Amino acid sequence: MVPARYSRFLPSRPIITASDVPHAGTLRIAIGSIVTPAARELAVARGVTIKEVPANEVTQLAPPELTVALGSDHGGFGMKRALLPIFAEVGLTVRDVGVYEEMPADYPDIAVAVAMLVHEGAATRGVLIDGAGIGSAMAANKVPGVRAALCYDVASARNSREHNDANVLTLGGRLLTFTQAENVLRTWLATAFGGGRHAARVEKIMAIEQRFRRAATE
Repeated sequence: MVPARYSRFLPSRPIITASDVPHAGTLRIAIGSIVTPAARELAVARGVTIKEVPANEVTQLAPPELTVALGSDHGGFGMKRALLPIFAEVGLTVRDVGVYEEMPADYPDIAVAVAMLVHEGAATRGVLIDGAGIGSAMAANKVPGVRAALCYDVASARNSREHNDANVLTLGGRLLTFTQAENVLRTWLATAFGGGRHAARVEKIMAIEQRFRRAATE
């Protein structure tokens, strides 16, 4: 490992991870980029060609407001795959953090990966799908700045956005039909935060989080 005092002299090289691999086509990366083994394996599995090009020819990532962080465990994998076309249809770019095949996975790992993209500002919204949607909501809500809502119908989806400014949606892949999940997702993506009296209440939610964060550092 390079000592921290020398790290500033090292060249900055983009790191390409599995979440950067599209579902088809070509992935254009800057010459000299570091591609993780998981990203290469996923590219092969999806038939995606990785092409090195000059940095100024690399397609920039979509802005956060047009980016949705997406993830599922094995219980939500089938639903995630079925819902994927909806995002492109409404003009959104997906950062898929996994899983990429129907294999056992722990929902907290997926939930924190999605929640961190929202927390860091890479995506303004996230969608998580596990068997029931409950565990993913619990895990995601442990990440500062995340307001994850388990929604099970159009009314709850609309309410979570209008009243609570939810920035992560969780779905139960084994409890909803595809049509139900599609209606919830479309409604959630299309509904804006109502503001007004609801803003003060959301601020109180975030104040609770800040209070306990401060207490943890004292």
